[in-house]
Amino acid sequence: MDVIPAIDLLEGRCVRLYQGDYSQSQVFNENPADVAKQWVDEGASKLHVVDLDGAKAGKVVNLGAIEAIASTVSIPIQVGGGLRDRQSVQQLFDIGVHRAILGTIAVEQPELVQQLCQEFPEQIIIGIDARNGLVATRGWLETSEVLATQLAVQMQELGAAAIIYTDIHRDGTLSGPNLDALRELAAAISIPIIASGGVSSVTDLLSLLALEPQGVTGVIVGKALYIGDISLKEALRAIGPGRIQDIPPNLDFSAFA
Repeated sequence: MDVIPAIDLLEGRCVRLYQGDYSQSQVFNENPADVAKQWVDEGASKLHVVDLDGAKAGKVVNLGAIEAIASTVSIPIQVGGGLRDRQSVQQLFDIGVHRAILGTIAVEQPELVQQLCQEFPEQIIIGIDARNGLVATRGWLETSEVLATQLAVQMQELGAAAIIYTDIHRDGTLSGPNLDALRELAAAISIPIIASGGVSSVTDLLSLLALEPQGVTGVIVGKALYIGDISLKEALRAIGPGRIQDIPPNLDFSAFA
């Protein structure tokens, strides 16, 4: 399972929010590119970047910080926040972003999502951010009447490469992932699901690993990494490639030797 560190951008800095609340932000680093390099040095194979200003403004705002990250590291980067037209998506791909994450327009402009999925195959991810099972939009400032599972099914049909599922009530709270919601989502679709929100410990990661056979192929980890509750190396040893439980036993060893 992929362990994907999150880099949330607010006014050009790396921050974390509590339950998506812009008034409850904590700055972790003034230079997001340095943070990206740190995660790569510790073994990250992908990065998740969110333009928080962009999500609120409806357009890419932190392009300079995103470009700095993309030029600093060579691993794939997925970016979301304020991508509500084709130009914004193309803008990201032009600076080296690997995948674009669409959220609000999945609800408001599904025909545009379909066009983008056709034009950029395997490069469009849908971010479904749910509050009590209903999809939130516009930087989590509004809640729609659309069910998360309903939207996921529709986006799969339109050609989305994967779904990122975030439980807003758990995001930044370190209260554990919403396993029931992830199971329900996995039962409804066949494209990969990336879990996000609430991961606080290796135990949480192992609970998600149990959902891998159902299609939960990755997990985004944010606050727990930044405050040191989880180390990336520890997380990768627990659920990443070559994880501890996959190491074959030493057949030359005998307890009776």
